[in-house]
Amino acid sequence: MSLQLEIVTPEKRVLSETVDIVVLPGSEGELGILTSHVPLVTALKPGELSYTKAGKTESLAVGTGFVEVSGDKVSVLTDMAMGEGDIDEKAVEEALARAQERLENLKHDTGSEELAMVQAMIQKSMAQLHIKRRRTSI
Repeated sequence: MSLQLEIVTPEKRVLSETVDIVVLPGSEGELGILTSHVPLVTALKPGELSYTKAGKTESLAVGTGFVEVSGDKVSVLTDMAMGEGDIDEKAVEEALARAQERLENLKHDTGSEELAMVQAMIQKSMAQLHIKRRRTSI
């Protein structure tokens, strides 16, 4: 049996595939989903989402969002989903440097929404670099 994986961003449907397994960064840690998984809804954290189809594993860098598992369908609603080919390493490194500099300036304001936004930007950039660098180092 298999799973129907749907990944949607505000801009487009990124993926609609039948897959064997999905592994994603959930709010409580890494979550593996197989056929007949218990229904659930959870928050998606920035990181790596991978899926396996016919023995081949693919990975995407994902941002924040939500995941719904119902029956044999996994729906991922996220603000970012990028494959290795979509990632501009230099641009991501520059964005990461800007975000880290901004974070240093916000450290004294630990409860602000801006601080949470900057931390999320850093996590998204790190996820993209992880995907890009792992793929290019092979």
